[in-house]
Amino acid sequence: MLRADLGIFAHDEAQGIAAMVAQALVQREACAAAGIDLRVLVLANGCRDDTAARAAAAGAEVADLPQGGKSRTWNRFTQDLSRPEAAILVFADADIAWTEPDALARLILGLSARPGLWVLNSRPVKDIALTGARTLVEKLALKAAGGLDDWKTAICGQLYAMPAARARAFRLPAGLPVEDGFLRAMVLTDQLTIPEDLNRIDGLDGVFHLFESERSLKGLIRHQERIVIGSAVNACLFDRLRALPPDARAAALTQAAADEAWLGAQLRAGLPRWPFLYVPFHFLVKRLTRPGALRRLPVTLLGLGFDFIVYLRAQIRMAKGTGAGFW
Repeated sequence: MLRADLGIFAHDEAQGIAAMVAQALVQREACAAAGIDLRVLVLANGCRDDTAARAAAAGAEVADLPQGGKSRTWNRFTQDLSRPEAAILVFADADIAWTEPDALARLILGLSARPGLWVLNSRPVKDIALTGARTLVEKLALKAAGGLDDWKTAICGQLYAMPAARARAFRLPAGLPVEDGFLRAMVLTDQLTIPEDLNRIDGLDGVFHLFESERSLKGLIRHQERIVIGSAVNACLFDRLRALPPDARAAALTQAAADEAWLGAQLRAGLPRWPFLYVPFHFLVKRLTRPGALRRLPVTLLGLGFDFIVYLRAQIRMAKGTGAGFW
C-alpha cells in the first residue's frame, strides 16, 4: 500500500477546522479505495483559539505546536512529524475545500506515476470564480494576482504534493512571509546551485480546490501586501545565498531553519538597496508586461493604482522592520 501523509496547516482556524477535517476524512476513504494509506494530521501552530481541540474532536490526529509560522511548521512536518515510511507528503491549508471526494487520491497517484517530478499542484480556484464576482472589489480580487494561470509552474502553497524524500532534503528559513515561492526556487535550482529546471514542477489537470477570496478592499490590500513583502524578502535572501559558495548554501539553509535571528540578519544586511529600496520595481509595473495590457487600458490603469497603494504600504512596512511576519 502506498503511504502518504496529509499535513493540514492551521493557525487560528477554529471556526472552519471541523468542516475541513470532515472533508479530509472523506478524501481518506477514497484514498483507501485506491490503495493509499492516507494519514490526516492537523498542524495547529501558534493557535490562540481551540483549533487543536476542535480538530481532534472532528476525528483528526493533531500536532499542537506552540510556535506559529508556516515555514517553521513545514520543517516540523517534513523532518519530525511525518511518518518515516510515508512515500508522499501532501501540504494543505486549513481553509480550502474540495468539490470532488477523490481529489487527493488522484493527486497522490498522479505524483506516484511520475517519479521524475518533485512537486505536483492542485489547481487553485477562487470561490467567486464559480459563484460570480458581483462587486467591484470582487472583480478586482479576480484580477489582483493577474490570474492563477501559472499554477503548473509555480508552487501553490494551498495544496500540493511532494515525494517525501525530496521534501525532507530542504529546510526553510524560520519566519518566511511567503514560503511557497522560496520553496519553488529551492526545488527548481537544487538550492540555487543549478539553472532552473521547470520540469520538476507541474499541476494535475482535473484536480482543483476552492479557496475563499477577499471581499473587502482592506482585506484585499493586506493580502496583496503580504505577497509583495514575501516576494521582496525572498529576492533578498536569494541574493544573499548566491553570494555564498555553492557547496555552502544547503548548510546555510539548515542554519536558517534553526536560528530565529537568521532571517532578520540577512534582511538588515541586504536591504535597503538602491534604487528600489526594499521592494523591487517589478512588483509595481508587473501588469504592464502581461499580454493584452494595453488593449485593456482602463482595467490596467485601475490595477496600477491598486498596485501603487500595495507597493507603497509594503515599502513602509519593510522600512519599519515589520515586513517579515510569521504567517
